[in-house]
Amino acid sequence: MILMSRQSQLVVLHGSALHRGPSLSLVLCRYPGTGVVLMSLRWSSAAEVTSVASPVGWCCLRDRVAAGESGAAETVHLKDFSISGFRSLTLVENIPVSAPTILAGHNDGGKSAVLAALDFLLGGYRLTEQDRTYETTHGLDASAATPARCALTWVEGSFALDSSEQAMGFPSELRIRRRVEGDGAPVLEYWARIPADPRLRDVGSLLVSELKELMETFGLHAEGKGVKADLQAALVAHADQSAQAWEWIALPNQLVRRLPRLLPFSGKDESPDRAIHTALDGSYRTHLGDDGLQKRLRKIESEVTTSVKADAADLCEHIKSHCPDLVDVSVEPEISFSHGFKHAHLHISRSRGERVDLSRSGRGSNRRIALAVWEWTSKLLEDPQPSEDDTPPVQTIVAYDEPDTHLDYSHQRTVMDLIRRQCATDSVKVIVATHSMNLIDGVDIADVVHLRLEAGRTVMERLAEDTHEGIDVHLGKIASALGLRNSVLLHERCFLAVEGPTEQQAIPVLFRLSEGLSLQAAGIALWACNNNEGALHLARYLASQRRTVRLLVDADSRNVAKFFREDKLRWYGLDPATQVSFVGEAKGLNELEEIFEDEQWARVANNKWPRPEGQLPWEAADFKAHRDGRKFSKGILEMIQEQGSASPGGKPEMVYELATSLLSPSDVPPQLREEFAALRSMAG
Repeated sequence: MILMSRQSQLVVLHGSALHRGPSLSLVLCRYPGTGVVLMSLRWSSAAEVTSVASPVGWCCLRDRVAAGESGAAETVHLKDFSISGFRSLTLVENIPVSAPTILAGHNDGGKSAVLAALDFLLGGYRLTEQDRTYETTHGLDASAATPARCALTWVEGSFALDSSEQAMGFPSELRIRRRVEGDGAPVLEYWARIPADPRLRDVGSLLVSELKELMETFGLHAEGKGVKADLQAALVAHADQSAQAWEWIALPNQLVRRLPRLLPFSGKDESPDRAIHTALDGSYRTHLGDDGLQKRLRKIESEVTTSVKADAADLCEHIKSHCPDLVDVSVEPEISFSHGFKHAHLHISRSRGERVDLSRSGRGSNRRIALAVWEWTSKLLEDPQPSEDDTPPVQTIVAYDEPDTHLDYSHQRTVMDLIRRQCATDSVKVIVATHSMNLIDGVDIADVVHLRLEAGRTVMERLAEDTHEGIDVHLGKIASALGLRNSVLLHERCFLAVEGPTEQQAIPVLFRLSEGLSLQAAGIALWACNNNEGALHLARYLASQRRTVRLLVDADSRNVAKFFREDKLRWYGLDPATQVSFVGEAKGLNELEEIFEDEQWARVANNKWPRPEGQLPWEAADFKAHRDGRKFSKGILEMIQEQGSASPGGKPEMVYELATSLLSPSDVPPQLREEFAALRSMAG
């Protein structure tokens, strides 16, 4: 018989313990509302504990009373999650589950580990010894002994519950976690408010005599005829009114069944067979959720269960003979067909009937097939089939691990469009681990999680905080307005802020001439402050995230632009002595245009904006004459516009043309050459 199968491993432990083999599980616990011990047998491949005795007894009984024994399903939506003791994720908190969330960062920064931890939370991933984080060895001789693995690993999610759960007494948000201690089995539990008095936590498991004794202790009187159910109801009501405590307790089964499902797709080593298996497994589970099929399956399961009960009675007697301290033992066989989908091999042929060996095909071909499978899956997600009782669909979280690997640009765009369509579905969220700048730059910066390794541990960075002093402007919007893409904010380490559009156009040209490579190639991100206070908020944030931040502004900005006064810069956490360079100040000049020689201005003016035919060409003296004026750049611009046969459209164009006319690094003013060399050194 099945109970004696070689794959069935039964180990009965006293109290509330459980051991599970690969195909059969055995739970020994007291059942709420009865005085007997219940054995629960489960044919399944999942290995975890979802219910134990103790405080759960009280909570389950309370929930059953509140729900009126309703079997209605609920919807549980994951908002964010935290991870502890999982690979390099010693403690990473509040990872958002958005539409979509982008996990960015360097290789081995923890992106794939985050996806595996999410799979563990939702019940799809089995934790191994290698997944447990090594304990740190601070203050110890690391060579003295082999580092030990951490004793506790957990992943906790913040879940939003709908009105049906709230009607059962649950809050609108619930903290649910799956944890493993040592070599124990995973435990799924939630943070709940329960009676502080331990005597009131497990009334469902007590005998009538014990219930009556508790009633007398608390001075309670039962309604009705005073039968066991009345005694339990009175004690549950009293427990609800008594002092409460917060503890982790087992998650009720009605919520376990409604946890989000995860559809994981890997772009790094995804084979078409694996993609098809994931897609059809999701389809399989969707069809199993159909009420009509469920009714037929339950009928078959009931028939098989009835056939096993006769053998179960003999098992009960066997347990009692080996456990004389147990008075009553019952076995409730539970048979499930929900894990029946195994394989779906893909066989393809080309147009002339030639079979294709996918194992020998290029990665690009395999990835395009996998992409087609993902698109098909997306159609199923976008058009969920409603149930007969209008039960909302279970939330689906699609997890992509580097989905655009080995794809050309057009197919990368297809991936982006696919993700957008999936995110437009109410019951679908998407998490993407990627290096793709296209994907990173295609979402709000608030939905980008940047992961990096620091001393072998993953650290999370997010650009998702608001500015201070009531200026409720999101940093990401400021960055976008300043022309900084998400990928730049997350990956570049050195940021050069200049005063406005004039510098934004000219500095890249001058830097390339001086240093022989572009700002981007040197790892320097350029942005214009535009005399905008929001830019200083961004500069403060970048500096706080250990980015190198330099401001290059005109010397007259100390007085003209209040944002660049030293007191203001210090208020924003910037050091004027080390993080701000005032152009021209060392020579008593006021602005960028003044640090160029008069001869350079005359040369570019004769080349780009010559005087009309018959008039003398521009000379250095024409430009020198404006150096005693209040604003050099304004004076020479007006002069060229009035006297030249052609003229620049404004100061930015005028300075840009000057920068492009320079021929050698020595033509770049010395202050700028020194600044550029220092920046290149800072950027590494």
